[in-house]
Amino acid sequence: MKIYTKTGDKGTTSLVGGTRVPKTHIRLEAYGTVDELNSNLGLLITYLSDEKDRTFVRNVQNRLFAVGSSLATDLEKTDLKCASIVHPEDTECIEREIDRLDALLPPLRAFVLPGGSRTASVCHVCRTVCRRAERRILALAEQCEVAPELLAYVNRLSDYLFILSRKTNQDEKKDEIFWDNSCK
Repeated sequence: MKIYTKTGDKGTTSLVGGTRVPKTHIRLEAYGTVDELNSNLGLLITYLSDEKDRTFVRNVQNRLFAVGSSLATDLEKTDLKCASIVHPEDTECIEREIDRLDALLPPLRAFVLPGGSRTASVCHVCRTVCRRAERRILALAEQCEVAPELLAYVNRLSDYLFILSRKTNQDEKKDEIFWDNSCK
């Protein structure tokens, strides 16, 4: 299989189902941002010291391929493949992991600034890319059908990345940085 096809040289690409759309289409913005998130998660894994965290994030990467595939599918021309479906259980899995990590942490009493350890900082980069992906997916949902389970998954994923940042700061014995709202 060749890596290059030359079919996109004029600024269009093919969706699952065969429809050709401009590379600037909101659908590509949505699944392209999910791909960007997935790449950043790959970077995050290289910083994580806890094997459970690495395994969980690797599983998220696999689920994000399903998210991207779902977003790249032209549902007017083809059905979603089984592997492209995001299930409520996927979101529930993230919720359980959020609860597990949150139980390890002191209660949050102020807004946290991104930072602390390098690992926590990369978590925050992933979190903000995740939030942008969510906004792009919501914009797409204004134009075509997007499964509510997919939207819930991406929303919960950003919450997970926030709590993971807190946990990695604790693991690495780095203080969290709290917002100085003193107006000084």
